[in-house]
Amino acid sequence: MAETILVTGATGTVGSELVRALINRGVNTRAAVHSIIKGDRLRHFNPEVQLVEVDYHRPASLPLAFTGVDRVFLLTPFSDQQLIINQQLVDAAKAAGVQQVVRLSAAGADMEPGIQLGRWHRQMEQYLEQSGLSHVILRPTSFMQNFVNYQGQSIREQGAIYLPLGEGRMSYIDAFDIAEVAAAILTDDVAKHHGQAYTLTGPQAVNHTEIAGIIGQATGRPVQYVDVPETAARQAMQGAPQWMVDSMMELNALGKAGHLAGTTPAVEQLTGRPPRSFQEFAQEHRHELMPA
Repeated sequence: MAETILVTGATGTVGSELVRALINRGVNTRAAVHSIIKGDRLRHFNPEVQLVEVDYHRPASLPLAFTGVDRVFLLTPFSDQQLIINQQLVDAAKAAGVQQVVRLSAAGADMEPGIQLGRWHRQMEQYLEQSGLSHVILRPTSFMQNFVNYQGQSIREQGAIYLPLGEGRMSYIDAFDIAEVAAAILTDDVAKHHGQAYTLTGPQAVNHTEIAGIIGQATGRPVQYVDVPETAARQAMQGAPQWMVDSMMELNALGKAGHLAGTTPAVEQLTGRPPRSFQEFAQEHRHELMPA
């Protein structure tokens, strides 16, 4: 009997790419979504994808989502409730007899003392590790897609990237590669990866002046990088919860200091091909970064 894989966070940056990757492999894929209407766009990958509505504020919605599931991709939302949500998802997986959980964490989660985001991720990793479930941890660096999702408007309208990152280099990764790694593990022998933690990076570390140049070349128009002072960056995030502002500024400080520049061979080892470069990403997404 064919396995069924549940993807949580299925409409997000990584989740939607993973649904695509699993469908392309002919896997029975169940997508956990907040709204069936919102999740319906996933059906363009394959009309047979199963959609199941999950409300993290209603734990009673979880047992149905996990019923008949063999493996799970576990992605928790960026929320002040993420520790509780992670616990509920792990407990539901255990109760359903799931064979394997692949959890999306973050690079640096194992750093000591680390930053708050990393400490939260590590706590969530540890809860999974202590559950007794066969598990794999994926720790990707920041996503290349951030330049479409969060910087896209300023790139399109002003030809500018505004970030408080100085000339710090970062090894951004394409969400496509994260999904390909997750799909490879979720369709491989469970025992082969049990207990492993993989740090996933792009092929090279680039600074944001270089990124602006790469995007400019791909879109055929000048793009500049503007290094934003910390005070101005905090002001720009006014209205966001304080925990979120503080967490993002801690992460930015790590990037500015060059602590997020390391690369690993994990993507190529797990997928059999090198990770996508920022040049490849920019070419593929250039139309999303051009003026309307």
